[in-house]
Amino acid sequence: MSEGLKELYIDELKDLYSAETQLVKALPKMAKAASSDELRQGFEEHLEQTRGHLERLEKVFKTLGESPKGKTCKGMQGLIEEGAEVMAEDFEGSLMDAALIGAAQRVEHYEIAAYGTVCAFAKELGESDQAALLNETLDEEKETDEKLTELAEQINTEANGEEGAEEEEKKGVFQADKKKSRRVA
Repeated sequence: MSEGLKELYIDELKDLYSAETQLVKALPKMAKAASSDELRQGFEEHLEQTRGHLERLEKVFKTLGESPKGKTCKGMQGLIEEGAEVMAEDFEGSLMDAALIGAAQRVEHYEIAAYGTVCAFAKELGESDQAALLNETLDEEKETDEKLTELAEQINTEANGEEGAEEEEKKGVFQADKKKSRRVA
């Protein structure tokens, strides 16, 4: 077994542990910012799931005789900062929800890539029990991404409808003004 790959594996696991820990703090804020009950509930469910991801990672670390602490995941830190910027915008209703889904899917895609990597490392290192635990989390991340995509289809349509209604309203006012100006002329 390559010590180099094992060290890299442990380093990646620590990065994931940091990422999941940061996410546990960020998800309640995202849930609070959501206007859709379904989206809010999705964030709350994923919070519970994320706590389970941390427990699985802790099992893997225990098996390895390693501590999960000692690394900050800069990638997740950046994604969460972007999510905070989205929540600071003056978006409302389904437009805010659409923005939140975009931020959440970036997080999910990051996690899918990271869990895919550690699963491959665990398999290569002959750690089939660890690979199975990590693959369970990978599957849950993929499911969450699929649920977000389904929600996005509905919410994006609503967001476009709200914007479209505002645009139509503006056009209507503009056209009414044009008709008035024609009569005057």
